[in-house]
Amino acid sequence: MTETIENQELKKTCLYERHVALEAKMSPFAGFMMPIQYSSITQEHLAVRTRVGMFDVSHMGEIFVEGPDAEAFVNHIFTNEIRGFGPGKILYGMMCYPDGGVVDDLLVYRESVPDHFLLVVNAANIDKDFAWLAEQAAGFGCTLRNESPLWGQIAVQGPAAEKVIVETLGLSKAADLAFYTFYDTDIEGRRMIVSRTGYTGEDGFELYAAPGDICAIWDKLLAAGVVPCGLGCRDTLRFEAGLPLYGDELSAEISPVVAGLGMFCKFDKEFIGKEALLQQKTGGTPRKLVGIEIADKAIPRAGYPVELEDGTEVGVVTTGYHSISLDKSICFALVDTGCAALETPLWIRIRKKVFPGKVVRKRFYQTNYKK
Repeated sequence: MTETIENQELKKTCLYERHVALEAKMSPFAGFMMPIQYSSITQEHLAVRTRVGMFDVSHMGEIFVEGPDAEAFVNHIFTNEIRGFGPGKILYGMMCYPDGGVVDDLLVYRESVPDHFLLVVNAANIDKDFAWLAEQAAGFGCTLRNESPLWGQIAVQGPAAEKVIVETLGLSKAADLAFYTFYDTDIEGRRMIVSRTGYTGEDGFELYAAPGDICAIWDKLLAAGVVPCGLGCRDTLRFEAGLPLYGDELSAEISPVVAGLGMFCKFDKEFIGKEALLQQKTGGTPRKLVGIEIADKAIPRAGYPVELEDGTEVGVVTTGYHSISLDKSICFALVDTGCAALETPLWIRIRKKVFPGKVVRKRFYQTNYKK
């Protein structure tokens, strides 16, 4: 389904009509009409932190790679090391350009069928990613399939996520999943993927299935009292947990090393961008992504300047909020490397005023979740 807004054709997920029926505030995002909030961002955020909430993430992309060279190909385009991790495992990492800039950050699922992988990519990058992957696949014995329109996806997140998944949907095997693992099941003969990952800092699951099946699952969860949540609180949740958003904390100009994600780059193997990233790791970078806590309730927004006490501009905010969970004003910012050490005093310019702050760890919120 598509909808035209201001001459831009926007896609709709399989759950669009359900969002409208719930009177969600809808807005364009990544080429889709998506729910931003249903009740309020604060209420939905707290539901995930304290109980359980669910998100429509059917806009995300699913690209399948298979063939005798599938493992070699995925390892070539992926910064993390997939050799040696078995079926049912998931890895996070990046695809990079030769200069170290990021094509996209993604999840790689190793399927139970040998030489079969699922790449879950960001919605805004699906077409770009697939074209880039197809270009890199020359010379490898593997095939690529962009099946994004064929899948719907729901993320169920929060401390009660496991209980809901098991009791409401009857997915008892989900309780046995470790973090970043998955299994296959079916709905009346149609494939369903259940994974235990998340983008909120809480325990959670992703359910992948055909659009009609995803709609039925949404209805069951809604009837069971699971709170529907929009992209507004998805952003506040991921930000508090120190998780990056492509386009803000990662991009063609912001490398994994600059973003502090070098641990997902395995330099004992070959991958596209390795040379440039290794040089950044060993020689340093002009800028680094840091967390900043502000000693005021003023809210730092993306694009606001970061300064020294004398007014010298040393960086820019990439994401900022008054944290719902912590009741503090915090932000991510790209700053000059000389200003990136913990406890470094920095000032955020918010319109005509400046507010003092200090560099802190990017993972602002710590969950008690362990699995």
